[in-house]
Amino acid sequence: MQKLIEGIHHFQQEAFRTHQELFEQLSRRQNPDTLFITCSDSRIDPNLLTRSKPGDLFILRNAGNIVPPHGASNSGEAATIEYAVTALEVKDIIICGHSHCGAMRGLLQPEKLARLPAMASWLGYAEMTRRIVQDNYAQLDGDLLLDTAIEENVLVQLENLRTLPAVGSRLVKGDLHLHGWVYVIETGEVYAYEPRSSQFVPLAEYRFPDTELASRRRNTFEI
Repeated sequence: MQKLIEGIHHFQQEAFRTHQELFEQLSRRQNPDTLFITCSDSRIDPNLLTRSKPGDLFILRNAGNIVPPHGASNSGEAATIEYAVTALEVKDIIICGHSHCGAMRGLLQPEKLARLPAMASWLGYAEMTRRIVQDNYAQLDGDLLLDTAIEENVLVQLENLRTLPAVGSRLVKGDLHLHGWVYVIETGEVYAYEPRSSQFVPLAEYRFPDTELASRRRNTFEI
């Protein structure tokens, strides 16, 4: 706690004063362009990763960067996404997975969740991820299997995202874009899903789509 308290003092005395005008503007209104959905993992800092300022990102975090599909539950995730899309009118939604994800490791090794029943239940919203990996990547194991699950889960959660009425309406309208990213903690690299190649490619090689595209073999989300 002492470290956090000292950090607040530093923020108030230095960082806040440097950006006081910005914070005064934000006290009246927020106008983020992007909803950033990522894992609760302490090793991920969306603002540091994207070099964004306060007010640039509307952030939703949970274990496994999961989006329950429409009708699955009366979830805080659905409410947060609806607010971002309808009230704030964000233009982009990013779902960002990450390397060494503990949630995905638990999904692949459910026996490790014996003492975490709430987590085991929550990961039910990633059951499609588990089945896809089980049925299509039996030849993989270890870190390769985990990395594949992390990527597939980003795509599955994008599919779930598209089922939400507020998101679906904006996609039809054509003024909302969905993006799938994976952040590699140890190298700082970010990979983005490229529907033209059905692959995750380095972000520098990612071509932002002019129009929304039907994607990959399941043809269920737009990017």
